[in-house]
Amino acid sequence: MRGTLLILGALALGLVVFLVVWMNARGEHVATAPVAPTSQEPGFAPLPAPMQGDAAGASGMEEPDENASADRPRVIEAPRPVAPVAPRPVPPPTMASAAPATMPVPVSSPSPRYPQRAMRRNETGTVRLAVDVGPDGVPSDVRVESSSLSRDLDKAAVDAVRRWRFKPAMRGGQAVAETIVVPVEFKL
Repeated sequence: MRGTLLILGALALGLVVFLVVWMNARGEHVATAPVAPTSQEPGFAPLPAPMQGDAAGASGMEEPDENASADRPRVIEAPRPVAPVAPRPVPPPTMASAAPATMPVPVSSPSPRYPQRAMRRNETGTVRLAVDVGPDGVPSDVRVESSSLSRDLDKAAVDAVRRWRFKPAMRGGQAVAETIVVPVEFKL
């Protein structure tokens, strides 16, 4: 108890000293004396006066002669010839090429596992994945086009879609590689 009183007394004494000093400083007005120059001459050389303009020019150099430059040889580039573009021949329609092109369609699409950490955090969202589907119907590359803002959900979606199998895209009766966008939604 005595230590606390001692600390409070020291604090009060410090506050009183501060107020006294502050009040004295407020009452004083410090007058600043004008500073007298140490010498009458400036410590630098003045700039030279601008040159007077005349017929020869202010720089003292001769103006270029228009007639002399007209006699000098000049390089004139001829325009480059434009190569005519030949139209591409259009193949006659056949039964195979008349068939419309199709996009890959999932035939086996196991659902992604909901990550435990994302579940504990109540994270939800939709991941949009760009999937490159080969002519064999197997995803060759899966990348996040639009994130769910959860790294765990994005990774789970990519892992799941890599296991998917597709009916490949068809063009002209042939299976071809194609890229599609697949949305994967996570909700609790």
